[in-house]
Amino acid sequence: MSLTKKQKQVYDFICDYLGSNGYSPTQMEIKEHFGFKSLGSVQDYIRYLKSSGFLQNDPNTVRGLKPVESDDLDRSIIAIPLHGQVAAGNPIEAIEGIETVEVPSSMVGAGSHFALTVNGESMIEDGILDGDLIIIKEKNHANNGETIVATLNNEATVKRYYKKKNTIELHPANSSMSPIIIQDGDFHIKGILVGLYRSY
Repeated sequence: MSLTKKQKQVYDFICDYLGSNGYSPTQMEIKEHFGFKSLGSVQDYIRYLKSSGFLQNDPNTVRGLKPVESDDLDRSIIAIPLHGQVAAGNPIEAIEGIETVEVPSSMVGAGSHFALTVNGESMIEDGILDGDLIIIKEKNHANNGETIVATLNNEATVKRYYKKKNTIELHPANSSMSPIIIQDGDFHIKGILVGLYRSY
């Protein structure tokens, strides 16, 4: 299990803060330390770190973040379906394979999950790189701003989802690329991103 550079910096800050103070930082303190524009950015990092098995969070306190002890990491492994590739760029043909991939059980919660290999660079500003394995929870709906896997005319893509009045917009996390605007066509949400697995 590995983290992007920024995810590792956020994780290290939480660990160092806890070691120095005896309690963990609040989301506001993390935001101010890194100069993030919103608490939403902090929550995105925390969600990744939790889904990847690096953090625990007690929701009953604002200082509830706690690193998972290394002995507890990857304590159990489960196999989930590996459904080929998904495009981080222009949609590519949806491929459903029969392979499976083993991931830490801490990366998945209740419900059905599957994995896809990312092909392309449209999500690099969210830390999703070409060749990464993404873990998807099967759902047919999403909230605005969530990263989803969807099919459009039977071609699969991974993007941030935004539902507007008369259209659906699929936004890349790459400032050099434009959103996909959907006004008609055979569009289906297949699931939402809950984890990322990277090999070196």
